[in-house]
Amino acid sequence: MSTFTNLLFHIVYSTKYRKPVIQKSWQDDLYGYVGGIIRNHKGTLLCMGGVMDHVHLLAKLSPTIAVSDMLRLIKSNSSTMVNETMRPRIPFEWQPGYAAFSVSESQYERVRDYILNQEEHHRKKSFQEEFIELLEKHNIAYDLRYVFEQEIIE
Repeated sequence: MSTFTNLLFHIVYSTKYRKPVIQKSWQDDLYGYVGGIIRNHKGTLLCMGGVMDHVHLLAKLSPTIAVSDMLRLIKSNSSTMVNETMRPRIPFEWQPGYAAFSVSESQYERVRDYILNQEEHHRKKSFQEEFIELLEKHNIAYDLRYVFEQEIIE
């Protein structure tokens, strides 16, 4: 028998310390680059959206690579691309963690619309509020002390 999969994921991660550093002027280049990374690993980026401090991806990932490995590749390669190509004022970094939620094919359009309307959504709600709501909606236990890394200022 052949192998068939439909591994659809809603993935969310933020910039380091949730700093608002993703610029509109290079956001599309970043999204296209992430799509290329996923494509190079036999997956498909279906859509990507976000605001200055975080992104959401809706992607079909290959069963040949673990989600954690895919995210490590996406985050390390895209931050290198931004730093080398866009040359931001401060070094561009992603947070260490992420959230990944499985998505039923029947919920594809709803999740896609949610991701593509991030700017509107965040006029009313912060990333932190949104992230906690997503964790709760997906019945993921968490300790708020460890959800968001805090910048240590010396």
